[in-house]
Amino acid sequence: MIGKLDPAVLSRVLSRTGAENPDVLTGAAYGEDAAAIDLGEETLVVSSDPISLAAESAGTLGVHIAANDVAASGADPEFLTNVIFLPDDDPDVLDTLTTQLDAAAKSIDVAIVGGHTEYLSELSRPTLSLTCLGRTDQYVPTGGVSVGDRILLTKGAAIEGTAILASDFASTLRDRGVDEDAIDTATGFFAEISVLPESRLSREHANAMHDPTEGGVRAGLVELAAASGVDLVIERDRVPIRPETETICAAMGVDPLVIFGSGALLVSVPPSETETVVSALADAGIDAATIGHAIEPDAGAGDPESTDDVEGALILDGERIADPGRDELYPLWESA
Repeated sequence: MIGKLDPAVLSRVLSRTGAENPDVLTGAAYGEDAAAIDLGEETLVVSSDPISLAAESAGTLGVHIAANDVAASGADPEFLTNVIFLPDDDPDVLDTLTTQLDAAAKSIDVAIVGGHTEYLSELSRPTLSLTCLGRTDQYVPTGGVSVGDRILLTKGAAIEGTAILASDFASTLRDRGVDEDAIDTATGFFAEISVLPESRLSREHANAMHDPTEGGVRAGLVELAAASGVDLVIERDRVPIRPETETICAAMGVDPLVIFGSGALLVSVPPSETETVVSALADAGIDAATIGHAIEPDAGAGDPESTDDVEGALILDGERIADPGRDELYPLWESA
């Protein structure tokens, strides 16, 4: 089995955080994108992420996924360390990964300052773990949503997931009748994985930001709600989904809201700031939609046994969801 730990197991992990330090503003916590450390006049934001799938673009995705968490916390990504585990000594694989890492880091002005590379024959595919760091004086937590806030989503659901399907499962899509133009267009979504541009435009207005990754927009909303202690009332029909995403997800039998969502940014803003943020994004050529709003958590709504003691939850078309669930791409990889 692959994928994130379930909330109950994760809570045990998050309870073991070593020594206390007063400079830690935000430490290990469910739903939080990154740690925040007080440097005095600035805040240091730090985030780590692994990547072992998405074989065709692992290096590119790895950089942007790690950097996105820093960007979603209100900082500009500056430094990166990368750890690479290789199943064998194939020089082409290592060359491809490091070339992708180098190009992706340069594209967002991030310096790769260290890391580690070694062989691990027990692996079936390369595995990367990247840590990104950046400084800011406008730190934005995941857990900052206030009751009444409007929830915005940039670009659309499943940007990353659609690109992965188009590259890793192209032959299957062709066999199932998906047009070649749709596959080519969807593969190009890899160029849109960074959320740095929309983060920069939104951070001075946002109470919270979060980039949906594994588990897609649905999981991202669950994490945003749980970290903030609010319920998020979301209407599925208001979530933007590109035509290529609709077509490819239908062909593969997956829900666009429940596959990898990097490339989109969830932004929580006060009602008075909503139009300002949407207009600024539009002026920069970035689509954004208001998909819902935040309310006081209602622990009695839906199935009380489904809340797992998490105060906030996602209410999607009237259904209260407190478990982020499992990304629907994983069974496809497992059966491939």
